[in-house]
Amino acid sequence: MKTAIIGAGNMGGSIARGLAKGTIIPASDIIVSNPTQGKLDALKAEFPALQTTCDNQEAVTGAELIILAVKPWLIKPVVSELKLKSKQILISVAAGIPFEELAHYVADKEMTMFRLIPNTAISEMESMTLIASRNASKEQEQLLLDIFNQMGLAMLIPEDKIAATTAMTSCGIAYVLKYIQAAMQAGIELGVYPKDGMRMIAQSVKGAAELILNNDTHPGIEIDKVCTPGGITIKGINELEHQGFSSAIINAIKASK
Repeated sequence: MKTAIIGAGNMGGSIARGLAKGTIIPASDIIVSNPTQGKLDALKAEFPALQTTCDNQEAVTGAELIILAVKPWLIKPVVSELKLKSKQILISVAAGIPFEELAHYVADKEMTMFRLIPNTAISEMESMTLIASRNASKEQEQLLLDIFNQMGLAMLIPEDKIAATTAMTSCGIAYVLKYIQAAMQAGIELGVYPKDGMRMIAQSVKGAAELILNNDTHPGIEIDKVCTPGGITIKGINELEHQGFSSAIINAIKASK
């Protein structure tokens, strides 16, 4: 399945690496286009079988999947210049560009399209990837789920939920990182070396996520397991609530929508 990726920046490059590491699309079937050569050379050095070009039309010709990994303001000029076939599947990673707008830039307004919202952990094959579809079959939707589940966890959502779920996942990863940073600062004040504290907190966050994902449990249940009556954890939990921790997270996600 020939797959073209337009853009070799942070997201395009990460998707290319993830696809090449996966089992569904061979690296030899992936072609990446970028206006400058440097990032293409870096990809080629990692995955010699992967194809590269500076010509977007060359990349998409004959491709079954076309992944647009360019900034939102570049979508119109980039897509408008492409000669696309109706049977091709167009996948946009650009935030804030709805299907209705994207359809104006292609000849066949009814071609199959997907909107894809990964987060930066895709570079570690641990992304939470949101997928919305337009004019797609169940088989095509399953194909996208299969591809991006190899790079973390993928979920199909309706397009009208993209803004809310992007705030929770794509923006939300920054809020998790902010917690790690704040916990590190507390550790430094308590005499823990920054590098040691960072690893401790990062592993604790990873462990908390695995508890939820692997056991189909609820955060409240897992918190209760840690909070011994009269113990130190419940004192910290109550202080978080006194300081507005939950409200701050809720407001941050709502502000990002």
